[in-house]
Amino acid sequence: MTPIATVSVIGAGQMGAGIAQAVAAGGYRVKLYDVDPDRLPLALGEIAAQLARQVGKDRLDQAQADAALARITAVDSLADAGQADLVIEAAVEDEATKKALYAELTPLLASNAIVASNTSSISITRLAATTDRPDRFIGLHFMKPAPVMGLVEIIRGIATSAETYEAAVAFAESLGKTTTNAEDFPAFIVNRILVPMMNEAIFTLYEGVGDVASIDKALKLGANHPMGPLELADFMGLDVVLAIMNVLYDGLADSKYRPCPLLVKYVEAGWLGRKSGRGFYDYAGPVPVPTR
Repeated sequence: MTPIATVSVIGAGQMGAGIAQAVAAGGYRVKLYDVDPDRLPLALGEIAAQLARQVGKDRLDQAQADAALARITAVDSLADAGQADLVIEAAVEDEATKKALYAELTPLLASNAIVASNTSSISITRLAATTDRPDRFIGLHFMKPAPVMGLVEIIRGIATSAETYEAAVAFAESLGKTTTNAEDFPAFIVNRILVPMMNEAIFTLYEGVGDVASIDKALKLGANHPMGPLELADFMGLDVVLAIMNVLYDGLADSKYRPCPLLVKYVEAGWLGRKSGRGFYDYAGPVPVPTR
């Protein structure tokens, strides 16, 4: 197995930028690519701001932050991004989009490159089957925000080799992360448990059992959760929550995974949470205000 020195991150949204920051802070050279080139300078600005916050909290010194930022290079072609020892795909949580990306990416890769998906719910086996290297394909599911959260779920597809799995574990641990092995079932471990809880909280709101503030207060104080489930859903992105619920519902054929109609309505309205400025909270002012 070729040592990993250069890592490409494909997708410069919130997750992709966070992963690039975490990987660069771990000492690796990082190439950051996005299909929308206008997204790249925004992502680099977000990374610089996040590193500055970590310096302010004494988690990094200024020299470490500067070095991490210097290791990240924005690239404007998928061909350039494909020239890496490890490619981490962090595209939108949509299976067709990911498969189309792999079809374009695969011919551009070095023969020994490992491909990892940051998917939070989709079958690694199915994604791997669309590439020329299912033995060198693996799931690396970083938690959000990637630079801060300590866990990386590692998911093997049916064809993933032992060498690829061991390299993925060693890579994640080199970033200071703790790994957990999840089998290739819909939504894996964390989101198999967490996202249905959010969906149930939305049903609780939909049925009028409590309002947004009451539901979040109940879970924060009654279950000692750092964020309420509706606040967390807004943070994750309601479109992502819906996508994961659909994967669970389609993959497991169990009615308990049916997405709440209110969740569907919010996504149809474009109320996606923090990233759109409105979800179960309105983020227009200095303090988020419940919308229901």
